Amino acid sequence: MKRSSYHKLSAILVSIAVIGSALTGCGTSSKVSANTSAVSPKELVFYSAQGYDDAVAKAFQAKTGIKVKLVDMSTGPLAAKIEAEKSNSHWDVAWFDGDATMQALDNQGLLLQGWTPKDAANLTQLGQSLVPADKAYYPTGVTAAAAIGVNSKLLPRSEYPKDWNDLLKPTFKNALAMNNPSVSGPTFPYVAGMLNLMGDAQGKEFFSSLKSKGMKVGETNDVEIKSLLNGQVKAVTIQDSALVAAKAEGNPIDIIYPSSGVFTLPGVIAINKKAPNAEAAKQFMEFVLSPEGQKVMLDPKNGGGDSYFDPVISGVEGSSVRQNDGINWLKVDPVKSAQNENDIKKWFNDAIIH
Repeated sequence: MKRSSYHKLSAILVSIAVIGSALTGCGTSSKVSANTSAVSPKELVFYSAQGYDDAVAKAFQAKTGIKVKLVDMSTGPLAAKIEAEKSNSHWDVAWFDGDATMQALDNQGLLLQGWTPKDAANLTQLGQSLVPADKAYYPTGVTAAAAIGVNSKLLPRSEYPKDWNDLLKPTFKNALAMNNPSVSGPTFPYVAGMLNLMGDAQGKEFFSSLKSKGMKVGETNDVEIKSLLNGQVKAVTIQDSALVAAKAEGNPIDIIYPSSGVFTLPGVIAINKKAPNAEAAKQFMEFVLSPEGQKVMLDPKNGGGDSYFDPVISGVEGSSVRQNDGINWLKVDPVKSAQNENDIKKWFNDAIIH
């Protein structure tokens, strides 16, 4: 996911307020906030919150000769920008992690529906399950909204949790941390997924029990990983790609995928229903879903932690650093999540944070 954290909700509101005064870009396929109202119709305007977006844009531009204007933001402000511009939009392609967020844009009629990329047949079974019925967006890879990361120097292997409920054991009293779903994008599908997996009442009781046992709630993956490595906690429940990236750096982290399942957080890409350059947008999406585009995405030199995703394109192999087999993936219904997002976040804020 683009940067392992998200701005606070206030930052999202600020981004809406200042949408008309975006910074002027200084060249194509560079990470800038662009004044898209002045963009040539022959130029592909690409809104993204992915770490590898600049590298993919440059590779596509080199392959096709189509100029790309990249508008680079975190997911929350990016979605707010799209909504604020809906009456006069100039973007062609949007790409970020989280199908519930993309579904919310689709619910407003902002996305091109019913189009099938030529490489869609190459999607794995998991990938196909993440395509909405109206084909308004497509998955480009998947991470776990949350896995369990433990400090291998602090916790004996015999005490490693095997499933979510193991976090309720005395071992993790005052020694567990997670993020706030109102701030951290990946955390919302984790919370929503647990309410779906356990049932609403039991799921809420699970988080309430963790709170009563001293669970800490932070805001960013970076902070949680630092607290894990500093010994402030023995375990964290955060997006797995952030854990993989930290482990790849040589840190004493082991990653557990609970046996009852982990919740999908797909990267999703969509085309503006009113895209000024729709044909170029379709070419770009097909490039992203091709083995050539995936190769660019999977290089950590291009995407950092974002490159440690699980591919959903047949024949494309994920990084050897992460576990790619034996994961029990559970899909979080994006339609239901989009409908219940505000209520779930309010409940978590009222019952768990305060």
